[in-house]
Amino acid sequence: MGRRRNSGRNVNGILLLDKPAGISSNHALQQVKSLYDANKAGHTGSLDPLATGVLPICLGEATKFSQFLLDSDKRYISTFILGVTTDTGDSDGEVLNVKDASNLTEGQLELAIKGFKGDIKQVPSMYSALKHNGQPLYRLARKGIIVDREPRDITVFQYQILDFRSGPKAELDVELHVSKGTYVRSLAEDLGAFIGYGAHVSSLRRHVAGPFNDRQCVTLEDLSRLRESDPSNLDGFLKPMDIAVADFMAVELSSNVSEYFQLGQVVMSNQAFRNGQEGDIVRVFRQDGSFLGIGEVTIDGQVAPKRLVVGAT
Repeated sequence: MGRRRNSGRNVNGILLLDKPAGISSNHALQQVKSLYDANKAGHTGSLDPLATGVLPICLGEATKFSQFLLDSDKRYISTFILGVTTDTGDSDGEVLNVKDASNLTEGQLELAIKGFKGDIKQVPSMYSALKHNGQPLYRLARKGIIVDREPRDITVFQYQILDFRSGPKAELDVELHVSKGTYVRSLAEDLGAFIGYGAHVSSLRRHVAGPFNDRQCVTLEDLSRLRESDPSNLDGFLKPMDIAVADFMAVELSSNVSEYFQLGQVVMSNQAFRNGQEGDIVRVFRQDGSFLGIGEVTIDGQVAPKRLVVGAT
């Protein structure tokens, strides 16, 4: 049996969604795909159902560049409940242990947090979407299966206390700037274990993902209201797909040379030859401004196609 063809429109671009609480990132993705009647879509890093905030969704050819957004730093604002441990590390889970945290002070927490800044190792939560033998960890956890997880290298660039409210179930508001692959619930659990009271995440908002912030986002409610009967009404919300690789140097090719590049051939670029180094990734445009994809600078200063935009005209 042949592969099933995707149905829907050939719509290309990046939507910045403000994901609501209470649904998974995949559920949000499917709603966006349906609203746009898009034939292909993918998100760029899961947010827990409890979490809200910036969820870039790539449509069509933009999915080819989603990895570059997955690799970007993220910024969060979160509230930790101190003195309560749950099985999931957040307030959606079952309470495992409660300990009166009334004696905790903000000064103690400031000292404890210092040990979780910079380059550290983190063991992913069993309730993360990380896969083990093809199965998401959270599915195994729900079956009562616990597997060993290798610690991962992460970087916590910023871990700042915004507010502290003391009490038996103390509340700690923090702002975090972290590298890719960082699990905020694990930061909460590790802090709780270190101070001896336990902790979990009660709220989480991603307000920055790579080059995007939540002021640029649109909600599902806005999309649903504005769509009416024509999904093309929503195309104005899409960012150009090359914005996912905006940090890379741009090179322009003439119409003739761009045809060879689009056929998968290595081409000469004066810009890459003069300014690039072997192994550099570059954004490639035709002189009329059309985005053709990304390439890699070769040892002799040429550009080898790496990911091409199909249908670039």
